[in-house]
Amino acid sequence: MNIRRTTKGRTVLTAVAITTGLVLTVAGCGGGGDDDKPDKAASSSTSGRSNDDAKDEESKAPAENQVLAESKQGDISLAITSAVRDEGGFLTVSGTVTNNGSRLFVAADWRGDENELRQNASSVAGASLVDQTGKKKYLILRDTEGRCLCTRFVGGVKSGETAEWYAQFPAPPEDTAKVSFQVGSMPPASVEISEGE
Repeated sequence: MNIRRTTKGRTVLTAVAITTGLVLTVAGCGGGGDDDKPDKAASSSTSGRSNDDAKDEESKAPAENQVLAESKQGDISLAITSAVRDEGGFLTVSGTVTNNGSRLFVAADWRGDENELRQNASSVAGASLVDQTGKKKYLILRDTEGRCLCTRFVGGVKSGETAEWYAQFPAPPEDTAKVSFQVGSMPPASVEISEGE
């Protein structure tokens, strides 16, 4: 008896769930009258727009991978494409590194001199930010095992290739709008900080 009641109860619950789903689907697809028709005023204003207006809007849109700063040394070129202050008190700097030379680039002097960072070979672990206004230097963040919160170039960057990278730092005070990024013996690159969403 108990098995029949349980089976019958499950069947009823399944039927109710399916019916509810169908009702919600039909309600969601229900016609709202003129909602599906395009707005003539909007389409005429869009089509009446000149090409110059469209170009202006394109130029106002933020360009992805826009280079904010660049540092070069020999055959290695490091570009910074973003420096974003997060709400959690971090500053994430990211960009690309390009190897224009004929040899493999392993970022040997980019891992830093600290003992804790020696395990971070082929990385940007030795990177730092300098706040000239506040006269402070910010070192890269790391986890409890000494691994940097940054990119590791596993296998290096081959000749002619470009690799993306990122590095996280403690965020400078909110009134600091510009910092200087440096890694290894590369010349420092000044970059403006943007606020995260």
